[in-house]
Amino acid sequence: MMAVSSQFSGLTGTPHTATPDPLATNPTTSHAPQTSATKPEQKSGVYGPVLAIESSCDETACAILSPDGTCLAQRVVSQDGHADFGGVVPEIAARAHLALLPGLVQATLHDAGLTAEQIGFVAASTGPGLIGGLIVGAGFGKGLALALGKPFVAVNHVEAHALTARLPGLVAGGAPFPYLLLLVSGGHCQCIAVEGVGQYRKLGGTIDDAAGEAFDKVAKMLGLGWPGGPELEKLAQEGDPKAIPLPRPLLGRAGCDFSFSGLKTALSQKLAPYGHTALPRQFAADLAASFQQAVADVVADRIEHALNMMPEAQLLVCAGGVAANKVLRARLEEVAAAHSLRFAAPPLRLCTDNAVMVGWAALETCQEAAARGLSHPDDSTTRPRPRWPLEDMAQRFTPPQDTLA
Repeated sequence: MMAVSSQFSGLTGTPHTATPDPLATNPTTSHAPQTSATKPEQKSGVYGPVLAIESSCDETACAILSPDGTCLAQRVVSQDGHADFGGVVPEIAARAHLALLPGLVQATLHDAGLTAEQIGFVAASTGPGLIGGLIVGAGFGKGLALALGKPFVAVNHVEAHALTARLPGLVAGGAPFPYLLLLVSGGHCQCIAVEGVGQYRKLGGTIDDAAGEAFDKVAKMLGLGWPGGPELEKLAQEGDPKAIPLPRPLLGRAGCDFSFSGLKTALSQKLAPYGHTALPRQFAADLAASFQQAVADVVADRIEHALNMMPEAQLLVCAGGVAANKVLRARLEEVAAAHSLRFAAPPLRLCTDNAVMVGWAALETCQEAAARGLSHPDDSTTRPRPRWPLEDMAQRFTPPQDTLA
């Protein structure tokens, strides 16, 4: 096992696991019983259980899911040392993934009460994301699959977010297709029509900053810590969201694209008179609250337009780290109610990057392949890629040309 060297001492963070819930039998210390769900057998076209790896940014994660989607164990390590740089440093993140993954996988197998040989197949985020981390995670997953003689399934990180709501027991009443997904995080801000496994339409996206990126940049302007989103939300609780007028970019505009750079610039102009002096606490709180409300109003308006573009939607789903923001959730719940739709947002541990969603996306992919009469996917030759459009995912269900007649 590779030890974590001193250069990663600030990056290892604290490994954390999910608290017991319908998705996990016992994800921390107890071993799962050796039932049919934990044996490497084929069920509904799926060889299970699946060992999943996530390493697309600064979270190093591993999870093991049974073929029916039950989480047998999961672990996540947050690389908190990036705070010293005010953002994720890709090279440092990749090296930390390399140091952490071997021990993390061993610990997750131990938590699940399984040996590596009992795994049915291996899955890993293979894009989009930071290429260094993707190479480490996908490479580790491929190597493990090869050593075990098991299939490897490459998972699209955005697709994993898109399918999270379908995890068994997560959403009351389930999450049948089609539904509208709002993906809001530090790297993504998109409205996606989720019509089936491998079937996605991007209705709109940001033309500049992602929502989470805007939160982090504004938090930095206000002298808050990193990641800025949670810190800004905390400060905003002390402020008045109507105290400082700020623009609502693209509000009422046709379509459902987003823009946050103008809002960020407007806020910086409010700060200009203070120069490098410390901001009065109440003024900073009012700015934070006003900015947060402006983002929520813009997102709610864009979702209104997205729902008009997708009248067949049965559910509104919000995923990604920014989905944890309570003000944003409240506005989205209002929009969903106005359209007589259910609203669903995964718990925080499944909103941010994690391996449970990666494993579930792999299971859904295998089940879809089986339903179409295709063989179990094996993506051992698929290369990691920093960009991987969701629209490309339908190609994996296209039969080989030599089988078409």
